[in-house]
Amino acid sequence: MPNENVIITAALTGAGNTVRRSPHVPVTPEQIAKNAVEAADAGAAVVHIHVRDPETGDPSRDTKLYREVVERIKETGTDVVINLTAGMGGDLVIDPNEPLNHLPGTDLVSGLDRLPHVEELLPDICTLDCGSLNFGDGSNLYVSTPDMLRQGAKRIQELGVRPELEIFDTGQLWFAKQLLAEGLLDDPTVFQLCMGIPWGAPADPGVLQSMVNMLPEGAQFASFALGRMQMPWVAQSILLGGHARVGLEDNLYLGKGNKATNAQLVERAVTITESLGSRVATPDEARAMLGLKPRS
Repeated sequence: MPNENVIITAALTGAGNTVRRSPHVPVTPEQIAKNAVEAADAGAAVVHIHVRDPETGDPSRDTKLYREVVERIKETGTDVVINLTAGMGGDLVIDPNEPLNHLPGTDLVSGLDRLPHVEELLPDICTLDCGSLNFGDGSNLYVSTPDMLRQGAKRIQELGVRPELEIFDTGQLWFAKQLLAEGLLDDPTVFQLCMGIPWGAPADPGVLQSMVNMLPEGAQFASFALGRMQMPWVAQSILLGGHARVGLEDNLYLGKGNKATNAQLVERAVTITESLGSRVATPDEARAMLGLKPRS
């Protein structure tokens, strides 16, 4: 059944090589916070936040940058759910001829070492990428082993932060359910079904339906797809009972040649949601559905 009360998440900047492809991708903490406020004003109940080196635009794990973004958002009084990535630190680029050698672009740390900003800032939500993946062409791997995931899930649980379980393929969903069975996740579980990322689950409605069928009872889920599939996927996700994610992390355009802002992408998602007969959830409604603490 279609979801009647839809949480829209705005994924503001991500870690991809998008800064040089659009002037609208936010880089500095000030820009990221401003985009968060604009996305919330446009209808996003949740903002998903990466940070970047302000000088280079490269992805960063610097806790100081996360702190500045969060503080700037809160200083505005904007009511929005904060979702910080905890996926940085899983990149391994290997030499295909000497696979024990890693190449530039590698940023690989333990599961616990991906969490210092979560431990300090205690956001409403942080992400947990639920498995390893051949990440695009070439020799770039995203590494998240079962042992790393158990360590990370336990620590996030101890902190009282809600993990958003990032699922890039069906085996990762299978393992997330194993974490739940082992008591390392609390209900309600929150899933983000990530489609169209080479070489994970393709942006295929049948594959999404299969993944939805695998979800544990009572789970909340959203789904997104990359590029031109972003807006069709808002409808796909809602029609299967889920929530939606849009933003410049996943797509830079409103249409061919029309580079978008985060707020414009949220506005388009709001239009799609309401055109389907659903309504857009407020941040307080999102907190209730996702089992988060009330706004302080």
